[in-house]
Amino acid sequence: MPGTNLTREEARQRATLLTVDSYEIDLDLTGAQEGGTYRSVTTVRFDVAEGGGESFIDLVAPTVHEVTLNGDALDAAEVFQDSRIALPGLLPGRNVLRVVADCAYTNTGEGLHRFVDPVDDQAYLYTQFEVPDARRVFASFEQPDLKATFRFTVKAPEGWTVVSNSPTPEPKDNVWEFEPTPRISSYITALIVGPYHSVHSVYEKDGQSVPLGIYCRPSLAEHLDADAIFEVTRQGFDWFQEKFDYRYPFKKYDQLFVPEFNAGAMENAGAVTIRDQYVFRSKVTDAAYEVRAATILHELAHMWFGDLVTMEWWNDLWLNESFATYAEAACQADAPGSKWPHSWTTFANQMKTWAYRQDQLPSTHPIMADISDLDDVLVNFDGITYAKGASVLKQLVAYVGEEAFFKGVQAYFKRHAFGNTRLSDLLGALEETSGRDLKTWSKAWLETAGINVLRPEIETDANGVITSFAIRQEAPALPAGAKGEPTLRPHRIAIGAYDLDGDGKLVRGDRVELDVDGELTAVPQLVGKPRPAVLLLNDDDLSYAKVRLDEQSLAVVTEHLGDFTESLPRALCWASAWDMTRDAELATRDYLSLVLSGIGKESDIGVVQSLHRQVKLAIDQYAAPTAREALLTRWTEATLAHLRAAEAGSDHQLAWARAFAATARTPEQLDLLDALLDGTQTIEGLAVDTELRWAFVQRLAAVGRFGGSEIAAEYERDKTAAGERHAATARAARPTEAAKAEAWESVVESDKLPNAVQEAVIAGFVQTDQRELLASYTERYFDALKDVWESRSHEMAQQIAVGLYPAVQVSQDTLDRTDAWLASAEPNAALRRLVSESRSGVERALKAQAADAAAAE
Repeated sequence: MPGTNLTREEARQRATLLTVDSYEIDLDLTGAQEGGTYRSVTTVRFDVAEGGGESFIDLVAPTVHEVTLNGDALDAAEVFQDSRIALPGLLPGRNVLRVVADCAYTNTGEGLHRFVDPVDDQAYLYTQFEVPDARRVFASFEQPDLKATFRFTVKAPEGWTVVSNSPTPEPKDNVWEFEPTPRISSYITALIVGPYHSVHSVYEKDGQSVPLGIYCRPSLAEHLDADAIFEVTRQGFDWFQEKFDYRYPFKKYDQLFVPEFNAGAMENAGAVTIRDQYVFRSKVTDAAYEVRAATILHELAHMWFGDLVTMEWWNDLWLNESFATYAEAACQADAPGSKWPHSWTTFANQMKTWAYRQDQLPSTHPIMADISDLDDVLVNFDGITYAKGASVLKQLVAYVGEEAFFKGVQAYFKRHAFGNTRLSDLLGALEETSGRDLKTWSKAWLETAGINVLRPEIETDANGVITSFAIRQEAPALPAGAKGEPTLRPHRIAIGAYDLDGDGKLVRGDRVELDVDGELTAVPQLVGKPRPAVLLLNDDDLSYAKVRLDEQSLAVVTEHLGDFTESLPRALCWASAWDMTRDAELATRDYLSLVLSGIGKESDIGVVQSLHRQVKLAIDQYAAPTAREALLTRWTEATLAHLRAAEAGSDHQLAWARAFAATARTPEQLDLLDALLDGTQTIEGLAVDTELRWAFVQRLAAVGRFGGSEIAAEYERDKTAAGERHAATARAARPTEAAKAEAWESVVESDKLPNAVQEAVIAGFVQTDQRELLASYTERYFDALKDVWESRSHEMAQQIAVGLYPAVQVSQDTLDRTDAWLASAEPNAALRRLVSESRSGVERALKAQAADAAAAE
């Protein structure tokens, strides 16, 4: 059950009253193999400001046995209500609290998650505490600015390993006594417990020696490429320590690949947990390795920005996440020996696209969001908090200069080590090192919502010489329901001038960098020069804005998008085309034609895979319904042609195989999937391994070719946790009333599924080519939603609220039904936000479908 919703004002009052010194936490996990509950004993030492008074400590637990404050026993039944223990009669000065409780293992990825591996039938545990879930394991003052030291003592089953933030001690009688941590926040403490497999190494440089560990379940050990993970980790240590001028602040660094993890990873101090899908069981493209490396570097950056220096309250969550997101890309781009120096292309292709999408939703908000309580922050791990914020930090680096930026960061770490800060602390340090006044910049960029559009205005004479060049900045109206006003902002951008060379390649011949401010900015640097084939605004992707091409540039790019010699301008043009499609400025059929004309020349595999996803989404949601089948046929035929033409064994071949499997539809195409599965047909170089087999099986199930027996047979081949999830997806994907009813019941009417399996069932349930079959579930969704939200944990409820929203029913009726529910159900702010965001997707799809239909007339 969800705990009480802590407000910012309550946290402020508690921080004014209390200074927390230390926690001693004793956990008895000897019954973990069986599950249920475990004994948790917490002793907290804290100081109370003059005047004393009363406060509370947070705990989510089935049973509280004892509460002792300063040696006096309190009535546990009286002082423990919901998720709070009242602390009356606090004394000025030092207080000591002891709480004995039974806490519960979870299967939701929150608190202490328990998973049983079907391969060895062993239980594996890990904690996930961000935002407010340390209180599920021990009594804690659950807010980031009440830092303390934490000393864990854990009793575990024989033969198990226990890992925490402090170095792993030698156990005595299966009891692991860890030394106290430095002063850290409760949400970055961690325990990982079970018979995990591990590989160890050391980071050594200039007399520094940091033990390194990598952990995973034994059933994944054969797939663990530890050397590659250590290599990226060492590159991160080298780069961050040089740029931050502050040595890694903890005594060891473990990375633990754990099962059924809700996020990508979590920055627990010295004990980072990472989703174990990053231990690749089958062949993946280089883009997957790049994303994994980015995740590793993101969490390592957090050891300084987030763990060493921590936000005071969650309104600065964006600064934690944006900084780590910026730092991961900058490290990959610049670190010596990096395998992904093109990381800013990936950033433009993935992060920026996410940010632009998020910033056009009715829930758009300033980067520095107004977080009034925990409900607010729980739904704020979004494209603005991560991607827009990182994009703006990238612009800030361009604005103040990289050297000044990192000197400011260095001063910030030294000044606030092991403390808590606000945004003003970082901006103040950057003002000192750069000499720039950042207050106006901060107000425009961090305290306002929405996105700007930059358009070139170009005039030439009869000889093709530029006589006038200006950039028009627009601030479109914010989406209905969004708070704030449209804002014109200062942008630092580059303009690239590209021409076709003798080989038909688009090569940059000139580059201008300037500040854009206000509605119209003149660009005198290009006046008097011959007009190039393409003029690309925001070249090098320095700023955060939607960019449009002038008519001549658009015509050249439409024919030659794949001919840019560099990957970043290609990615920027692809992103602009996708953005125009989403904004109903480019018809889906024209977007498909553009992709098909250029994707064969696209070398960046991450961009290729993004285009695959975007084309499928565009056809499924943005195409006129009468044209959808013809467009899907055209696309699927193209995917098969590219699959057959791709270099044997290449990343592109694998990506095209997956794209083909996602939309295969004709009897001949489905026969090919079936034949590739049973080996009666092969494509040279294509390894139909475990993960690719499941992609084929899931498609064959979704079109009715495979039923329960075929899915069960495939699961017998892959009787693992991943196989269980894939099988659940395939069963839910079957196009029958019975399959849909079974999937719905397991997710909505029961709460027994673990988080990862529930997510897999939802993924199978929603099939875009099963709209009629799913139509009756629209009403059932709205009938059940509020009860689900109020009875499930946040992660589980959010999966259902977002995943089962009738997004495939693109109609005015869906909008009307959503509006009626929002008006009558009176959902809380967090649920209202999620449903409104989903509604916005249907509204956008309706406009795009109309534009696509108009293009056909």
